[in-house]
Amino acid sequence: MQRPFLYLLGFSLTLGACSRDEEATPDIATTAPVETVAPNTAYSPAFAGQTRIGGVATAASSYRATVVTAALTSPWGITSLPDGRLLVTEKAGQLRIVTAAGTLSAPITGLPAVNAAGQGGLLGVCIDPDFATNRLVYWSFAEARPTGNLTAIGKGRLATDERTIEGATVIYRAEPAYAGTLHYGGRVVFDRTGSLVISTGERSDLVTRPQAQAVASGLGKVIRLTKTGQPAAGNPTFGQAGALPELYSIGHRNPQGLAIHPVTGEVWQSEHGPRGGDELNRLRAGANYGWPTITYGIEYSGQPIGNSMQQSSGLEQPVYYWDPVVSPSGMTFYAGNRIAEWQNNLFLGALSGQHIVRLVINNNKVVGEERLLASEGQRFRDITQGTDGALYAITDQGRLYRIDKP
Repeated sequence: MQRPFLYLLGFSLTLGACSRDEEATPDIATTAPVETVAPNTAYSPAFAGQTRIGGVATAASSYRATVVTAALTSPWGITSLPDGRLLVTEKAGQLRIVTAAGTLSAPITGLPAVNAAGQGGLLGVCIDPDFATNRLVYWSFAEARPTGNLTAIGKGRLATDERTIEGATVIYRAEPAYAGTLHYGGRVVFDRTGSLVISTGERSDLVTRPQAQAVASGLGKVIRLTKTGQPAAGNPTFGQAGALPELYSIGHRNPQGLAIHPVTGEVWQSEHGPRGGDELNRLRAGANYGWPTITYGIEYSGQPIGNSMQQSSGLEQPVYYWDPVVSPSGMTFYAGNRIAEWQNNLFLGALSGQHIVRLVINNNKVVGEERLLASEGQRFRDITQGTDGALYAITDQGRLYRIDKP
């Protein structure tokens, strides 16, 4: 099929895809699964529809994707400001504001130094629910410490002139530090209680991997904090000795996606598997999501992981998994009504997959999958919904896309 041309702002590309609203049509029509490549494993899913669900497609005339700018440098996180502009992090340590016309601000100063080596850098970003009055910004970053690197959470006030972050401070560090540069996790979102939810990776190496299961460690976790970085009220209690009070869920590998469901308010999360086993999870407070005890992936070498188990009592199953991987990163639920059939659908940026994943979800199960913008050849790093109801996605190659009705 001929690849369509893509034009920068001022011109548009109409791209296609069709399914229906998750609540209105629980029995949607699907085609063959969108994944056609053979899986890495012969593992059996725990339930029907846990992987390779049927494909769906949005009508080609229903939406349009436009490149707002291609001038970003390795953007990693994106969030909307109340006036419709976008706040974007760049991996090397820059924070910028981007207008709807694609104009980039100068780098905003005042942030602490980041360690951008490997998978580190300036990562996820979000604004305070009361930003309109307090102008507070929160971000995740890789911080160098005397004993290694770790995932840290910063907080500061965006100055009125928008040139600097005032009073920047680190409110949380996922200890212990480790002398590696992989698997930081790195997303930050606010839940409906006003608590800050963050994701941390288990730092990849065999020596740190078991810490995803250790409740005295901040590695491989989803963590829930107050705005000042203290454990949030209502956090679960883990029975083991030394359990950190900030833990919300454990047993994660490299969780780069967090999103709040627009109807239920529940936290959903995505994480990278090794070869196979990328996961989408609906988080329950106090639950253990299994890594590295259970997984639908294998080592990069092709060897099994641990005892090669996919299910075990007391360990949660993913709502959905991918094999081969798509490398899911930032994600958001579509809470708008500009494209009615997308309402409450989940959209995820796929890195190695080089597309945007659209998942139709009914009763907490994936019932349809679509690949959007697959012809663009971009590593989609994060996606958010703007105040105008459109979706905005950033790519490792520096593009910012606006996705909306024509």
